[in-house]
Amino acid sequence: MLQLVLTLVIYLILVIPVGRYLYHIAAGKHTFADPVFDRIDGLIYKAGGVDPHRGMNWRQYALALLGANAVMIAIGYLILRIQSIGIFNPNHIGGMEPSLAFNTIISFMTNTNLQHYSGESGLSYLSQMLVITFMMFVSAASGYAACVAFIRGLAGKTKDNVGNFFSDLVRITTRVLLPFSLVGGLLLVWQGVPQNFSGNIVVETLEGTFQVLATGPVAALEIIKHLGTNGGGFFGANSSTPMENPTILSNLIELYSMMLLPGACVIAFGKMAGDGQRERQESRKAEQTLPVHREGVTARLFGAEGRSVFLAMSILFTVGLGLCFWAESQGNPALAEAGLSQSMGSMEGKEVRFGVAQSALFTTVTTSFTTGTVNNMHDTLTPLGGLVPLLHMMLNCVFGGKGVGLMNMILYAILAVFICGLMVGRTPEYLGKKIEGREMKLTALAIIIHPLLILAFSALAVSTAAGQAGITNPGFHGLTQVLYEYASSAANNGSGFEGLADNTYFWNITTGLVMFLGRYLPIVIQLAIAGSLMKKNRVNESAGTLKTGTVSFSVILVFVVYIFAALTFFPALALGPIAEHLTLWG
Repeated sequence: MLQLVLTLVIYLILVIPVGRYLYHIAAGKHTFADPVFDRIDGLIYKAGGVDPHRGMNWRQYALALLGANAVMIAIGYLILRIQSIGIFNPNHIGGMEPSLAFNTIISFMTNTNLQHYSGESGLSYLSQMLVITFMMFVSAASGYAACVAFIRGLAGKTKDNVGNFFSDLVRITTRVLLPFSLVGGLLLVWQGVPQNFSGNIVVETLEGTFQVLATGPVAALEIIKHLGTNGGGFFGANSSTPMENPTILSNLIELYSMMLLPGACVIAFGKMAGDGQRERQESRKAEQTLPVHREGVTARLFGAEGRSVFLAMSILFTVGLGLCFWAESQGNPALAEAGLSQSMGSMEGKEVRFGVAQSALFTTVTTSFTTGTVNNMHDTLTPLGGLVPLLHMMLNCVFGGKGVGLMNMILYAILAVFICGLMVGRTPEYLGKKIEGREMKLTALAIIIHPLLILAFSALAVSTAAGQAGITNPGFHGLTQVLYEYASSAANNGSGFEGLADNTYFWNITTGLVMFLGRYLPIVIQLAIAGSLMKKNRVNESAGTLKTGTVSFSVILVFVVYIFAALTFFPALALGPIAEHLTLWG
């Protein structure tokens, strides 16, 4: 328990300066790295014919994002199909099958990284670099760019300018993802993660047999896999294999890489929203209306609005982590009956070098921050231990990845102020803007897309022969596998209950559709909400205005999220992990 607490305390120390740095980038403020990166950005703008100062409205921004991603999908699909050519292919891996190539390119462009193949045997080094690693950068940068535009819409000073997508894409890549990846990659190489272009190595084991060891440009992929909340591993066993995650220090590097930027996005949001609030306070001070409130320490660090969102996310995360750690610590009664000691907890599918504590933390982090990387096999988690990652992907707002978690949580914040407004008979307001019919319709639509994709496609899978053919476990656990696959796809997470036989036409196509719709539909709707709110005039704060930067609002937000989850997902969860737990412990 102590190691979990210390790990999270160190995270809080790290995330605050990173959040401040990300705020300066998103707000276009000066940073210490500008003299270097301004020149690099200028060369990229000139080569691409981009005017970084040309603003876009939300429609233009969304179209630019979709168009750029579509071009990269087409190029990436072609490379996967022809990867058998002899360029960076020392292991002579053949071209990828059409439905698998479709699933893979959609998976990595949507930042999901769902893998229906094993990386060391399914991809050439050319594909690993030009498709997988490249997509890990641009898909993450696309998500963060959309988040920054969304924040500008909510807290911006103009009526129709949410920024320039291409400028945001470049700045986030050059000023955040590339330098952080360089430092993190070198740290992983220091810990023993391979980084080379050699072919497979045949070694003789201590038992006198021979084993094939795959290597390659692992460290470069490994760091952006976590930093960009991507999750797809160079190897099929992902971060549970020592070739990707050899030590406890490499495990911590990967944990913090997953957690830093999503948490920093919340701080950037709080500070950008705080800029607008300070301007309104100054105007109120000049008009001598309501008293100006001084900010506390946490409000200065996180921003008042960011603090309430960060606290709500932290509560959801802590509850999930506690349940997962407790469930895994109890062991497996079936193994105890077979005479196996459960004093260390349920160690099935876990690495001894990490144990229950770090495995539970990694599991909760990778599904809360929607990364999808694993250092243990989720299919072997206890029923309640497996419930936590499944639920957090269903919520898709517990920090989340690539800025998407923040945008989803703000949707719940809008829903919360609307419900509270109905209870007291006031028009709801958020960040000084009235929430009216158009915003609520768009918010409801964006929130309902996620459970609709998960539940509808899960129903299709369990009701068709093609879907049932992939279910390798009977009963409750088999349903959990199906729910997990589509929840992972819709949340753009990418982890899986690997007992599912998913490399078939049915699973490749259906999960590909879920990943695509789960990624782009919410982003477009969220940008539309931001575009609608930014056109509205700000309303003056009064004594009856609901304060959304407080601890009490964080508690309201947590309850709204859990109530929505219970209403939409509880019946399915009751037939899956909950029923399995009652059967196992009954």
